[in-house]
Amino acid sequence: MRYTLRQLEVFLAIAHQQNVSKAAQALNLSQSAASSALKELEQQFDVQLFDRIGKRLQLNEQGRLIRPKAESLLAQAADLEQTLLKHADAGHLKIGATLSIGNYLAVNIMADMMRQQPNANISLEVANTASISQKVLNFDLDIGLIEGELQHSDLEVIPWRDDELAVFCSPNHPLANKESINDEDLIAAQWILREAGSGTRQAFERAMHGILPNLTIAHELQHTEAIKRAVEANLGIGCLSQITLEDAFKRGSLVRLSVPQRNFERQFYFILHQQKFRSAGIEQWMALCLAAN
Repeated sequence: MRYTLRQLEVFLAIAHQQNVSKAAQALNLSQSAASSALKELEQQFDVQLFDRIGKRLQLNEQGRLIRPKAESLLAQAADLEQTLLKHADAGHLKIGATLSIGNYLAVNIMADMMRQQPNANISLEVANTASISQKVLNFDLDIGLIEGELQHSDLEVIPWRDDELAVFCSPNHPLANKESINDEDLIAAQWILREAGSGTRQAFERAMHGILPNLTIAHELQHTEAIKRAVEANLGIGCLSQITLEDAFKRGSLVRLSVPQRNFERQFYFILHQQKFRSAGIEQWMALCLAAN
């Protein structure tokens, strides 16, 4: 074999950092060792993998072509190592989740996995759908849990579980005691919503098809809890996943509004890179997510 796993590690680290010095630091190598590993890889196959732009190295077409294959190969090697050393312990698993999932579902699943695999190194990043999907595409995350629907030729999108949005208001809001909310009420209301690019906003806009241009969006906030606090303060009405609102509904600090003419059903999804090797850790994580439905 004319290449080594270390050469591929260096190649991928530079692809991620876009800088040899930072890549070397991430791998605990000297800068000269990292430079030599990349140079040897390129010379062995008479290929250039990066365009040099000042101090920054950017993947060229050939580099982008081999990156997912190298990612998959190293993931398989790491999985084999875990199997040999720890009998298929999860190893290092990088999870990404959108806000509703990350704050209200993924943490509990993570705790379950840590109980089963005490030595596992699991990290959880919480962001919106656009950010999580981009990091899965860039191999910065092993798997994503998202609320938004998306299509991308390099992503495998797998249905996970059903969810439903809920429209809600403060107990002191004029709509709080109304048995059913019609479209005129929705148009007249001041809305406090998640930002564009979030799965919740995407589902809301789909549910409001036909009247969306007529709605008054008073505030756009990036955090679920901030929206709930603003609605509790009677600054407007909101729409979030019902999993984020159950405690507030039980306490009576927020009131769910009935909007029977609108469909707020949606799904949560797993996303993985098409070229991503499904390690034992990824498979175990997905199994725990499905068991938690």
